[in-house]
Amino acid sequence: MGMTMTEKILAAHAGRAYVEPGEIIEAKVDLALANDITAPLSLEEFEKAGARSVFDPERVVFVLDHFTPNKDILSAENCKIIREFSRKHGITNFYEGGACGIEHALLPEQGLVGPGDVVVGADSHTCTYGALGAFSTGMGSTDFTYAMVMGSIWFKVPRSVKFICSGKWQPWVTGKDLILHIIGMIGVEGALYEAMEFDGDAIGDLSMDSRFSAANMVIEAGAKNGIFRVDRRALEYLSGRNKRPYQVYESDPDAHYREITEINVGDLGPQVAFPFLPSNVRNVEEAGHVAIDQVVIGSCTNGRLEDLEMAATILRGKKVAKHVRCIIIPATPDIYHTALARGYFDIYLDAGCIISPPTCGPCLGGHMGILARGERAVSTTNRNFVGRMGHPESEVYLAGAAVAAASAIKGEIAHPREVV
Repeated sequence: MGMTMTEKILAAHAGRAYVEPGEIIEAKVDLALANDITAPLSLEEFEKAGARSVFDPERVVFVLDHFTPNKDILSAENCKIIREFSRKHGITNFYEGGACGIEHALLPEQGLVGPGDVVVGADSHTCTYGALGAFSTGMGSTDFTYAMVMGSIWFKVPRSVKFICSGKWQPWVTGKDLILHIIGMIGVEGALYEAMEFDGDAIGDLSMDSRFSAANMVIEAGAKNGIFRVDRRALEYLSGRNKRPYQVYESDPDAHYREITEINVGDLGPQVAFPFLPSNVRNVEEAGHVAIDQVVIGSCTNGRLEDLEMAATILRGKKVAKHVRCIIIPATPDIYHTALARGYFDIYLDAGCIISPPTCGPCLGGHMGILARGERAVSTTNRNFVGRMGHPESEVYLAGAAVAAASAIKGEIAHPREVV
């Protein structure tokens, strides 16, 4: 029997010709990632274990993106610990300050991940890199310590489910809407410890920014990883960018999937996930009149250039509703610079938006946009659990950048065509 992309990558990294779902394997790691929240615990375990070095200082990455610029003394101390460790051990890819972006947007942009890689990170949304045909997954800080020291980690080979997407995309519909729709279909445990594979003609028409957005949120369906077939568009993205050789894998025609689901994206409109689960999804036209207090356009899910361009298109010549705070967060310095050069910042400022430096910020209730009791936000982030963005009696509605920008103008959840 043939193998899926995920199975082939894991087999290659385990030195095996074949693996099948349910097997426990030890696989080599191409890249290990942690951030300013998860790394300090890992570095504490590093010292307890008596480790002397990391497996490769060029393949361990620290990105100080969650509570930065430092919001308090604890976050400053955490960053100091990571900074000093990186200096001591010669970590090549250490990012902070003006060089720092949101990790899951920054690493692909910097060419640190590629097709066929095994990437592990002490952050659940490490699954983002599956957009490039990599096996990438999140793990706890102590497991990350093992990977950082040994250069390998144990996995159970996941089963695979496949989503074949066809049809023509409607205006304003992106990868964020696709993944929200799928999570709404299958639920937050619908792909528990499984590989979600995406293919089909409609995926070929999907931008890389949208693919990153979709891969980013497979964890919200419980998946171990998400993965996209590497096509011409992906290879163009990698051209001149990737810093290491890579290997493209394709699923065999006779590969086994637990389930194959076909989706006609032409039937898909902009989506909104209502509180308090990413699976509580409705078409924006079914949202009703939901007044809001805040909009956030950013995060590792939707802070890329496509999102900022879409927001600028909708906000151009318009004003954010007087009672709404609209926060724009470019995901990396390069995205920030390009958006500035294209004039998007003028549009945002004229509309009454707040522009933030790259940071995870309000996504996890960190800073720069915390919600008070009873407040509601439309956010392009990835989770809307109770208290996710602040007070436990606040509410977060997940959407793509187009719905978020339109809602900022309207003062309530809105379809983009209502304001354009």
